Amino acid sequence: MAEENATERKPSYEQARDELTDVVKRLEAGGLTLEESLALWERGEKLAAVCEEWLEGARARLAAAMQGPEDGEAPAPF
Repeated sequence: MAEENATERKPSYEQARDELTDVVKRLEAGGLTLEESLALWERGEKLAAVCEEWLEGARARLAAAMQGPEDGEAPAPF
């Protein structure tokens, strides 16, 4: 089953963020059973991890872009 989940397409950052926002709103609104609340909490944790993964990737790309070429050449203009 873990392999099945791993092969699912990872949502984009925006999709994960938007769904996480909805999860938080539903939890804050209350009126859910304990099981429903726990399921939403777990989903929220997974979505937060997806968002963090996207952000870490973006940070790494920015850091690499800011370092420039390693062979001493001037960076190419945009």
